[in-house]
Amino acid sequence: MKVKMILPALTEAISPYFRPIKYSLFPPLGLATLAGYLNESDQVTLQDEHVEQLDLNDDPDLVVIQVYITSAFRAYQLADHYRSKGACIALGGLHVTSLPEEAARHADSIFIGPGEDTWPAFLTDYRGGHPAKVYTSHVRTLLGVPRIRRDLIKRNLYLVPNSIVVSRGCPHVCDFCYKEAFFKGGKSFYTLHVDDALAEIERLPGRHLYFLDDHLFGNARFAGALFDGMKGMGRLWQAAGTVQSVLRPGLLEKAAQSGLRSLFVGFETLNPANLQEQHKYQNLNRDYSTAIRRLRDLGVMVNGSFVFGMDDDDETVFDRTVEWAISQGIETATFHILTPYPTTALYERMAQQGRLVHSNWDLYDTRHVVYRPNKLTPEALETGYWHAYREFYRWSSIFRSAWTHEKWAERLRHAAYAGGWKKFEPMWDFIIKAKRASSMLPVLESVLAAFGQHTPQSIHDEASSDEREASVVR
Repeated sequence: MKVKMILPALTEAISPYFRPIKYSLFPPLGLATLAGYLNESDQVTLQDEHVEQLDLNDDPDLVVIQVYITSAFRAYQLADHYRSKGACIALGGLHVTSLPEEAARHADSIFIGPGEDTWPAFLTDYRGGHPAKVYTSHVRTLLGVPRIRRDLIKRNLYLVPNSIVVSRGCPHVCDFCYKEAFFKGGKSFYTLHVDDALAEIERLPGRHLYFLDDHLFGNARFAGALFDGMKGMGRLWQAAGTVQSVLRPGLLEKAAQSGLRSLFVGFETLNPANLQEQHKYQNLNRDYSTAIRRLRDLGVMVNGSFVFGMDDDDETVFDRTVEWAISQGIETATFHILTPYPTTALYERMAQQGRLVHSNWDLYDTRHVVYRPNKLTPEALETGYWHAYREFYRWSSIFRSAWTHEKWAERLRHAAYAGGWKKFEPMWDFIIKAKRASSMLPVLESVLAAFGQHTPQSIHDEASSDEREASVVR
């Protein structure tokens, strides 16, 4: 059987705002995971349109496409192309789960929810000649999941080829998040066995890892055991976590000891009323500044995430947020325009209020306003979004933020990392077009290693840290 797996390019990847380095970070791990269920005799091709031109002249028997909202129209175009050539089309992913009837018009089989139970069932049916139209996930477990087909990943095309996922979902429920819709009908947060996760890490070459989990710290017992098992591996790794998890006594120290050097933290908003509105209760009454201080004391960089356009935001929100982020010494920041994804609680609420402007999924990219804001005009919200990026990544802002560090070495590392990520687009474009993205990985590893060298006392002083932070978490 000839199988082709495709990750279509997001619309933004072919727009004037496309940043090649952003879309050359991680390989399509989800598709490589599904490939692990195929037989050794199957001929498998995996293509990521973000980093390579698709070969559309082939004739596979089965085409599997992962669909996100801003790649939906491109995914349907590709599906129709191969369907006209007689291939069986299987569509899955977040957007398919959200709008199955839309996706079903372009597929022979669609998958609702995660695929650990439905994908093997489909393969059995397909080989038997009677695949179903719809497969809906109900059994949620990572037990028995086969090894990821990393041999299908073209490592040289990615800056971070060693991406890994050791859990599914998130224990929290925020109104603007896809998670509840995707995991409807079963558990919405579950993990690998620690030993299986450690075995997967051991198989990865080099030093650097990037955990793509929505919330690596979501199960404290699992995370603590994972970090204990990673000690001594010599790894340098990055991940995502919440303010709440950063403030939890002891866990962050274990993470830093095992090699954590950069954490994506969802601050989202500085306004408690917005947190309440979006049901992001895990951030309520949390001291953001203390969380950042804990990360810095342990030599961990901060990538802060912020969302503009919640109902209590007015035209002052952009400068207030940027100024706060700079004053806190956050190395990198990711800004978003609030986007009501289909089937989320936010989407349903805005639909009932008649605030949705259109259903052009190409523009549901967190860069465009697709609803009527409460205290802002759509034009002011988009203008403020771009203004925030410009202001945060000005050289003057980068240096001012770097100067919040006490030592010159820390200041230089901060400036180099923030500037390198946002200020050297021509260099990144050249490297990526030359298909040498992975050649920059040693540079990234050197920077990450340096961030963890300056505060060993903080890492080992767990007892006093636990006592100091316990009152914050309670």
